[in-house]
Amino acid sequence: MKRRILTFHGIGEPERVLDHGEADYWISLDRFCDILDRVSHHVDRDKFLITFDDGNLSDLRLAAPELCRRDLGAEFFVLTGRFDKTGSLDRNDVRCLLKMGMRIGSHGIDHRDWSSLPDFELTRELGQSKRLLEEICGHRLHSASIPFGRYNRATLAKLRACGYETAYSSDGGDTTLGRFLQARTSIRRNMTDAMIEQILDGYLPAGRRLRRAVRMIKMMSKGVV
Repeated sequence: MKRRILTFHGIGEPERVLDHGEADYWISLDRFCDILDRVSHHVDRDKFLITFDDGNLSDLRLAAPELCRRDLGAEFFVLTGRFDKTGSLDRNDVRCLLKMGMRIGSHGIDHRDWSSLPDFELTRELGQSKRLLEEICGHRLHSASIPFGRYNRATLAKLRACGYETAYSSDGGDTTLGRFLQARTSIRRNMTDAMIEQILDGYLPAGRRLRRAVRMIKMMSKGVV
């Protein structure tokens, strides 16, 4: 079954100093609500999955209540290295999201490019964050989202070795439910209404679609997706 996965990062005004380039992925609360309304009224509503990266405090304070108002769920990918830091979720916030019917996944510890890390550091990012989140959630963790969307053969192999059953990328377009690697589309603040509608309808520009297909073929040939 084909699914369409949207990725959000921050909603409203940031409550922390943002990293370089991060502001491009923060959108206003009004814009967020508008997109949720489009999803909830879309003819293919059941095809959509919603995810959040980075573990910003706006996940709980702004995003989750709006999701609940529309009877929508989401999976929140948390950075454990940001626990108890200004503007970020803490352990109790994660538990609150669970009580609201949301799902939790790992985004690693320190928001690093996993494709560039040596093996022992990648093992720490994936393994330690998973164990801590499992302790907080009280159940096994199945999924992770890849920071910056950057991955290679070693990244995917290590995710599998650490016990993850699903890895979320930022490759865009539709994805097939049940596959290990799941493509998502990140929502950015400069997107127009027309761009949002194209995303919701599953449109992917020809050039990007070709690059994604070539990348997937390479990964499949190596047996890692």
